Amino acid sequence: MSDSSWAGKRVLVTGAAGFIGSHLSERLVQAGAKVRAMVHYNFQGSRGWLDHSSLAGEMDVYAGDITDRDSVKLAMEGCDAVFHLAALIAIPYSYRAPGSYVNANIIGTLNVLQAGRELETPRIAHTSTSEVYGTALYAPIDEKHPLQGQSPYSASKIGADKIAESFYLSFGTPVVTVRPFNTFGPRQSARAVIPTIISQCLSGRTVKLGSLTPTRDMNFVRNTAEGFMAAAASDKAIGETINFGSGREITIGDLAHMIADMAGAKIEIQSEEERLRPEKSEVNRLIASNAKALELTGWTPRTSLEEGLEETIAWFRDNLHLYRPDVYNV
Repeated sequence: MSDSSWAGKRVLVTGAAGFIGSHLSERLVQAGAKVRAMVHYNFQGSRGWLDHSSLAGEMDVYAGDITDRDSVKLAMEGCDAVFHLAALIAIPYSYRAPGSYVNANIIGTLNVLQAGRELETPRIAHTSTSEVYGTALYAPIDEKHPLQGQSPYSASKIGADKIAESFYLSFGTPVVTVRPFNTFGPRQSARAVIPTIISQCLSGRTVKLGSLTPTRDMNFVRNTAEGFMAAAASDKAIGETINFGSGREITIGDLAHMIADMAGAKIEIQSEEERLRPEKSEVNRLIASNAKALELTGWTPRTSLEEGLEETIAWFRDNLHLYRPDVYNV
């Protein structure tokens, strides 16, 4: 299914208020899809990042709760495809509130799959994360790599992935599991490392981070959104789990220096105790094998790390007021 073949398709994006969800929702609108954007109901009526989107007016924004089965089923009615991104994602907060992650990530996914089964939804794209692999036992990491729950967050996503797998194997539910590596770009939460680095580079001379030696596979958000659409469009992807990463790794320390150079900032980097993960919970190396994505969906990352960082830094220059660089965001 090319971009043009999304035209007129009725699609639901859960977690549309979030970073990747908002970009994916916009990309689907641009491709001509009829987008229902599910955001978390709240007393302020906030639509998250969609409040900053020029395309939100072209979406049917639906406020609900991923942990409420009735709310989820109502949102999914009449949809040709569902992109399930709603989740709790912050690793540090998962140490404090693991039960919340089970409810949002496992029960929320179960609600989507059950509704999809009852409504006979033609395609469901479920969101995983590279964190389910834990520290690489071999590299690059392919989809056969063992799963390691090194944080309550990653454990909850392993559970969600296995629920999705079970629905395909047990009931033939047409679900594909999309496993993004470290996505970055405009509008990303300050809890993530690249916004942490950029916001501090643009506001001061000191960049405070956790461990500087772990490596990550950074993939620009436009690449990730295209990966979701390619996975949901491919019949060969049904029942499969597919990595979407750049295939390139960089240490956090080197990433910080790269960003500082690109931003024209002279910085001092400090590793702070409170930002460190528990020793056995730290994921020391992540780098994707994306061969399966190319084989099954034709996807390959089109935007490089450097190109993505240029675009992201420019966005942060214009929107730094939305962030609190001096605060450690759990």
